[in-house]
Amino acid sequence: MKPELTLYLAAPRGFCAGVDRAIKVVELALLKWGAPVYVRHEIVHNKYVVDGLREKGAVFVESLSECPDDRPVIFSAHGVAKAVPEAARRRNMVFVDATCPLVSKVHMEAERHHADGLQLIMIGHKGHPETVGTMGQLPEGAVLLVETVEDVGVVAPENADKLAFITQTTLSVDDAADIIMALKARFPAIIGPRKEDICYATTNRQAAVREIAPKIDALLVIGAPNSSNSRRLVEVGEKSGCKYAQLVERSTNIDWRALEGVRAVGITAGASAPEVLINEVLAAFEERYRITVEIVETAVEKVAFKVPRVLREV
Repeated sequence: MKPELTLYLAAPRGFCAGVDRAIKVVELALLKWGAPVYVRHEIVHNKYVVDGLREKGAVFVESLSECPDDRPVIFSAHGVAKAVPEAARRRNMVFVDATCPLVSKVHMEAERHHADGLQLIMIGHKGHPETVGTMGQLPEGAVLLVETVEDVGVVAPENADKLAFITQTTLSVDDAADIIMALKARFPAIIGPRKEDICYATTNRQAAVREIAPKIDALLVIGAPNSSNSRRLVEVGEKSGCKYAQLVERSTNIDWRALEGVRAVGITAGASAPEVLINEVLAAFEERYRITVEIVETAVEKVAFKVPRVLREV
């Protein structure tokens, strides 16, 4: 007899509007120009998605120098430094920018503050493509990076009275709030964004995890190890009281031994994880348990973004 298990399925979960748009950009580009189409960096951080697009003819590279002049190139949803499209124009390349519009909003904020004579402090993760791309919108030194509250204590701006801050869109809401509080305490004149930089999808998925955390013995987050928003979901689960939280790319990565004896498991997925992988995990549980699925919905997402104009008539 299979043991009984309740699965609490977080909603919203999985694809956000920016990820959905970015994938459509690659698919439409392949329809318009045929294969191969080059993509600078993984279009979104998910191996299943990237492998599927690779099978259709997408070629993923890390540098524009790896792309031929005569084939289209797409910039990933995370955004790129301003120097990248400038280099593409110098080579007369056809390129399509699949940057998430909510990341582009942060880019525009940074440029506006810089034009007003303010130095920027960015809250983000060093080396993450989004952080690299956002800092690369402005000249070197115009944006200072902080990752932790401790960093706030040692950051050295040119003028403490002429500062603004921006954030990576996929941060932990709670961690970012602590860092923002520290920035405002040290630099009372610092200017923040008109509207929260952390995107709606990140915020909603973290809120859903907080809602299910008291009900569960373990949390599984479906997502890639290089996905910032997926890793934050694991951290939110741990901070919300989950005794066990694991990031899994697919059902084959589940540590079943760690789940022995549990009666309730929460399942969510990062913003770049497709629903097919969520269904795969549910099927894997159904093979081993008599499951009851309860959906815990904390928000309804109706956001949609148009693809770039050049692809709308494909």
